[in-house]
Amino acid sequence: MVFRKFEGRTFEGLDWSLIVSTALVSMAGLIVLYSAGFQKDLGISPPMQRQLLNLGIGFLAFIFCMLVKSSFWYRWAYPIYAFCCILLVVVLFKGTAAGGAARWIDFGGVRVQPSEFMKLGLIITLAKVLSSANAPRDGYTLVKLILPAIVIFVPFELVRMEPDLGTALGLFLVSGTMLLVAGIQRKTFIRLITLGVVLLVPLWTLLKDYQRQRIMTFMSPEQDPLGAGYHAIQSKIAVGSGMLTGKGFLEGTQTQLRFLPEQTTDFIFSVLAEEWGFMGTASILALYGFLIYRIFRIAQRSSEAFPAFIAVGVAGLIFWQIVVNIGMVTGIMPVVGLTLPLLSFGGSSVLTVLAGLGIVAGFSMRRYGYS
Repeated sequence: MVFRKFEGRTFEGLDWSLIVSTALVSMAGLIVLYSAGFQKDLGISPPMQRQLLNLGIGFLAFIFCMLVKSSFWYRWAYPIYAFCCILLVVVLFKGTAAGGAARWIDFGGVRVQPSEFMKLGLIITLAKVLSSANAPRDGYTLVKLILPAIVIFVPFELVRMEPDLGTALGLFLVSGTMLLVAGIQRKTFIRLITLGVVLLVPLWTLLKDYQRQRIMTFMSPEQDPLGAGYHAIQSKIAVGSGMLTGKGFLEGTQTQLRFLPEQTTDFIFSVLAEEWGFMGTASILALYGFLIYRIFRIAQRSSEAFPAFIAVGVAGLIFWQIVVNIGMVTGIMPVVGLTLPLLSFGGSSVLTVLAGLGIVAGFSMRRYGYS
């Protein structure tokens, strides 16, 4: 049976604070998106209207995943992983291109981004590998890391080839977080760091020209203000001009005059900072922090390793996307194109994050309704 068997106390253990914080972040995202996509001549914000639909579908996925037994995810982890990999291969051959990269597949007029779904597929699969009976209890060595490394490398490489460096980086960071929680022996960790430094040069040659240009100019974007440095310059102007309390709703000049690039997706934080200032951004970050804290609490209380690793992976997914996105829009990291969870516009990303949170919320009900 896929779904939980309902009893009188099934929802008694449900973490309502996680649900409330998720809803609050989503509502804040709608407010910021309204301004980011506002069309003055029409008096509407099409991106916000479409995001309402995305969130509606996403919360349905949240409820569905919350009600599914954890045994289902464990049993179907590898098929889910394989299906996501197949979709990534399809993208490479028949993907829909936009912005210089083919990252989407069209299904009867509905455009989806398989690399977003791969985030959750990788978390579930890696959680199964790390919680299996063969997983080491005294920390991973290089030999024992072979299987997890293969599980991580396949989607990483498929996503990098699209090319989508931001999502590939996200997959790597989330996987690394889960591995660190699982435990890596000190000697092995040092060897991995050394190997990573040695591989920097060959990895550099694998990057596309525009990706190398972004990395080279992020330290000094003024060298190419109308090219590779344009995004970072306009974003920093918006963030800095917001100061303490911001310019006010629909009053951001960088936003309303459309100086900000990708202001409904990758640079949504710049809109938030310009119009709501430090107080607004601090409030959103506090909400994110509380949400991540609740996820870790669920992981901490879990009596089984598999759901605990999934919770850690979902927390890592949200945390690292926040860190990289904010680092990108404030100019302390290269522009790699990674959305802000539940704030940025996007159907596939919203669906992935809410489905992951639904799975974690289901684990908080573990005391009642299923074994």
